[in-house]
Amino acid sequence: MSSASERTSNYVKEPIVEITGHSDQVWQGYSSIAKELNQAIRNYPLEKTIITIECYPGVREEEIMQGLSGYLNFDLIVNSDSVAYPAEIVTEMIERNLTEDRVFGAISPHHLEEFFDNEKVDDVRKQIEDLHTGTILVYGVGASVISKGDIFLYADLARWEIQKRYERKELGNWKADNREEEPLLKFKRGYFFEWQAADRLKKDVLMDIDYLLDTNLDNKPKMITNDALFNGLDQVVHQPFRVVPYFKPGVWGGQWMKEVCDLDRNAANFAWAFDCVPEENSLYLQFGRVTLEIPSINVVYFKPRELLGEKVHARFGTEFPIRFDFLDTMDGQNLSLQVHPLTEYIQDQFGMHYTQDESYYLLDAGEDAVVYLGLKEDVNSEEMVEDLQRANEGELSFPDDNYVNQYPAQKHDHFLIPAGTVHCSGKNSMVLEISATPYIFTFKLWDWGRVDLDGKPRPVHLTHGEKAIQWDRTKSWVDNHLVNRIETVDAGDGWREEKTGLHEREFIETRRHWFQKTVAHDTHGGVNVLNLVEGEEAVVESPAHAFPPFIVHYAETFIIPAHVGPYTIRPHGDSEGKEMATIKAWVRT
Repeated sequence: MSSASERTSNYVKEPIVEITGHSDQVWQGYSSIAKELNQAIRNYPLEKTIITIECYPGVREEEIMQGLSGYLNFDLIVNSDSVAYPAEIVTEMIERNLTEDRVFGAISPHHLEEFFDNEKVDDVRKQIEDLHTGTILVYGVGASVISKGDIFLYADLARWEIQKRYERKELGNWKADNREEEPLLKFKRGYFFEWQAADRLKKDVLMDIDYLLDTNLDNKPKMITNDALFNGLDQVVHQPFRVVPYFKPGVWGGQWMKEVCDLDRNAANFAWAFDCVPEENSLYLQFGRVTLEIPSINVVYFKPRELLGEKVHARFGTEFPIRFDFLDTMDGQNLSLQVHPLTEYIQDQFGMHYTQDESYYLLDAGEDAVVYLGLKEDVNSEEMVEDLQRANEGELSFPDDNYVNQYPAQKHDHFLIPAGTVHCSGKNSMVLEISATPYIFTFKLWDWGRVDLDGKPRPVHLTHGEKAIQWDRTKSWVDNHLVNRIETVDAGDGWREEKTGLHEREFIETRRHWFQKTVAHDTHGGVNVLNLVEGEEAVVESPAHAFPPFIVHYAETFIIPAHVGPYTIRPHGDSEGKEMATIKAWVRT
């Protein structure tokens, strides 16, 4: 493989899923949307029509109201915020979930309707009932608590777009006067409270809607019918697909992704790429000339059996349990020294179902690249914690050489990191991180004495971290269990299959296939996640021609739904006849 600087990028940053049919059931722009709604109003048999627009937190509600009001005449307009509890009461109700920590809270069990004043809701309902003719608009977060209406819309928004609005200080949290607050705190409130409650409502109502609104772009709304939307989701889970990756700078970020993923060369760096995190990523559905953007988690929520498979769905419900992302430190800095909690700790402290076991697969590495992994033999736990405390108080630079192993890292090495193992990637590494999904629960132990891009120290969680560290994960154990546990398990004409991990404590299995010819795969009833880790271009095909050929490029992550069953991968285009490799992950059952 050529180095990043020599490579011509063919990485697709905006992958789409082309949907067959229903292109006449998609509209874009307020004028076209209002025309369709006007027709729906005329078709409604009663003299009074209620239009309800349920909004995901972060949707620009006033833009929607004003955009439609320019074309539709409303005799009564109700904003759901007028019947919700005030911000201080909502915050008091969720105080236990928010905690005083800058990063961690506890997953909220609340449902959105709990935050509405029942007397005010009844008053508004009576006001609506007393209006015998005309058109009524009910809109906002929790609008469907008041009424699902006669014409029911859901205004949706991807979490990554919400986070960008947080960072621009365009947006605060729902029922919180905190637009100017630091994005980290807004993200915490979103993650632990409002997105949880909003997703519960979404799962309850989305099947009942008449239309979905895509509100990701400023003043460029798109609308699709319920039938077209769910037909599109059904097509998604019958073929390979990619979610829309996003890229984020960081204090330790590197330069590799700029070249390989064709990113802004003028940016200081890119640290993370989230290429398969359905909770965060978007999904582009192409209906004729219109590209609809929806949160990719919608596929998990509404097609879980087809996507995940029966056994994975039975175990994880409507959660996508596998995450692929990039950590780029090429010409950058070390990640923070960190550890992830054991399952019982994350359950007891944060209300999560499972923890973040993970692994580092090296897509590329400089000559001096290392992975920090596990503890040295005979480490004194009290002395290490004391040195970490003193380092984080600025009294010394943490003497990591005394406590933590460093393993030289080369391209295609695979390091396994079950929860409880002290670890981090060093500088000049390009890591494909393969992990379980609870990505926020990283306990930083030491951040090398630096501040973040905003000039503030990054949060360190030594109190949590010292309880998570498994002190018996020393060099002898790590050597035997976590470093390049590679075993050839099968081979054929022009290909070989290697088991590369993960550790027995982790529920994810990974296999690497080296190939110059066609390789046969099968989902065996469970979702597969893959990345093309060597070679320029490959094609995924169905032996039964059940889906169109699907082209993937170097470093792209792609999902094979459980429903697909048998599929093949072979070199394609200029890669034909050359040796290539994929890494594949699935849930052990």
